[in-house]
Amino acid sequence: MSFVSHLECARCARKYEPGKVHNLCECGSPLLVRYDLGQLDGEKWRALLGERPASLWRYREVLPVTQDSSIVSLGEGFTPLLHARRLGEKLGISKLYLKDESLNPTGSFKARGLALAVSMARELGIEKLGIPSAGNAGGALAAYAARAGMEALVIMPKETPLANRLECELLGAEVVLVPGSIKDCARALRERSAEGWFDCSTLREPYRLEGKKTMAYEVVEQLEWRVPDAMIYPTGGGTGLIGMWKAFDEMQELGWIGNKRPQMFAVQSTGCAPIVRAFASEAEKAEEWLEPQTLASGLRVPSAIGDFLMLRALRESRGAALAVDDRLMLEGVRELAETEGIVTSPEGGATLAAFKRLINDQFLSGLETVVLFLTASGYKYLEVLQELASSKRN
Repeated sequence: MSFVSHLECARCARKYEPGKVHNLCECGSPLLVRYDLGQLDGEKWRALLGERPASLWRYREVLPVTQDSSIVSLGEGFTPLLHARRLGEKLGISKLYLKDESLNPTGSFKARGLALAVSMARELGIEKLGIPSAGNAGGALAAYAARAGMEALVIMPKETPLANRLECELLGAEVVLVPGSIKDCARALRERSAEGWFDCSTLREPYRLEGKKTMAYEVVEQLEWRVPDAMIYPTGGGTGLIGMWKAFDEMQELGWIGNKRPQMFAVQSTGCAPIVRAFASEAEKAEEWLEPQTLASGLRVPSAIGDFLMLRALRESRGAALAVDDRLMLEGVRELAETEGIVTSPEGGATLAAFKRLINDQFLSGLETVVLFLTASGYKYLEVLQELASSKRN
């Protein structure tokens, strides 16, 4: 049973009927899925969660798929929330947690969003799915499309890591490499729209966000229904940040939490930091970052259609946006590996670098429970890790 009431524009609040194919609102802004949560007995549902499979589909009532037969799953979600005792002791915080998204089926948090996007595409009768991707999103789309028997087109920047390119090809997707950034890939996908490819770009369809929001549901459940004081999240297109902020409102309406919210911190690269720049200048939208350069391919997003939603979440939560350079990201990767046994991606390393800066700046004074999001496996960045290992030997 679905509790979806309608889709709503995040900017102008125009409403759209569910069960139909949608991309953006007429005003060009993202659409958000809204639910009639008044129909749910939140306490009764929460009591049943422990009997359900350990995947994101345990939160089925706040997901948009209406038919079990539509679900395309590889076992995504309910990734570990690890208490980082050694690292926390080193940094002087006892309740430091790592949300390790590398254990998703395709090695990153992108599996969450694409599981929902592909499931809804199946439900809506869509058969050809296209995506511009700097790496992990393309792999996730290719995997779930293969699982569903759909066609997939993945358009990637030429410098995308080899592991990501091979993954998409092995999964049967058509892979196209173009010069430039993910923005250039998006343009190339639009040029092929006449061929019938449905655009699964970040926030250009309503359902990837619904998969990503489940990270917040899981964190709260794994903390025994407590809301953390702060969440530090590597931010490119921002779907996860926006989705999690939405999830807290839903959980409050369900009666699972009160009005407490975590401070949200977005981490970007100094070589591509449009949200950081916009946050610092108190702007409502982020201007495009020209000539983006960073080894963290997931952060190489020069402009994001959900910029205003990210900035809104950061300000409403009394959080911030900050940028770290590639060297500090790699130091973070090494420190997480040596202290907690996790080989994470540069994006994950960026969250530790940002956390240490926030501590030094006393921005986290008085906060007890902090969650760092390690969004992908470092094993997809072998070229980068090889350089890191070489530098240690030397």
